[in-house]
Amino acid sequence: MAMNLKSFVRPGGLIPGGFNGLTRLIQEIAYMLWKVEPPFTVINLALNAVPIVISFKFIGKRFTLYSCLMIVLAGLLTDILPAYQFTTDILLIAVFGGLINGVAISICLFARATSGGTDFISIFLSEKFGIDAWNYILAGNVVIILFAGYLFGWDKALYSIIYQFSSTQVLNTLYKRYQKQTLLIVTNKPDEVYEGIRNVTNHDATLIKGIGCYQNRECNILYSVIGRDEVRKVLNTVRKVDSTAFINMIRTESLSGRFYQRPND
Repeated sequence: MAMNLKSFVRPGGLIPGGFNGLTRLIQEIAYMLWKVEPPFTVINLALNAVPIVISFKFIGKRFTLYSCLMIVLAGLLTDILPAYQFTTDILLIAVFGGLINGVAISICLFARATSGGTDFISIFLSEKFGIDAWNYILAGNVVIILFAGYLFGWDKALYSIIYQFSSTQVLNTLYKRYQKQTLLIVTNKPDEVYEGIRNVTNHDATLIKGIGCYQNRECNILYSVIGRDEVRKVLNTVRKVDSTAFINMIRTESLSGRFYQRPND
């Protein structure tokens, strides 16, 4: 993330969303007014103070501590590392910088941590309301970017939106913890399949009795909703129990009701 900030964001003059982008915006404003650029680490830590408290209270202590480690190290490395400019093409900087940023955030999330700022807010919303909040955060980031465009030029603001969009789409593709998948499983071994789903995901299932029209036989349909990051494990488990099972997977856009979400800590 630090390399991305030094080698893509700064050379391209981009103002990414989130607290990293807000930190860059404050640095640019300070330099424009006083010809002094405050350290990235100091500003970023100050901005993250309130989200850190919220995360510590509502998301998890271990999660918050690892996230603080990420915030401090990323800030220090951003201040220390030398810049290396890979390209001068602003469009390439926006697209590939956004891709690298999305991968960096995903790695943090896989390690049960975050890069701070709006990531804390997004995870808090996802945990509390059961929604996939990353695209909502993208909308909030656009406001920051538009303000930067008003101050420093609309071309950089528009490229920053491309950067943020690329980052968000990579994040949505790689990190699926708060996305839901509906499974309809036609099986001859409903009890064993249910036990497999329960053991792997801690999610429940509903057994529906049906009639197979082709052979005019009774069949068992298990209906269950799981996290999209759990799909591969569940499919492998079902195949081990019943290799002839018919599985229909449907992306779930929204869900109301009790849904088990494994804790971050």
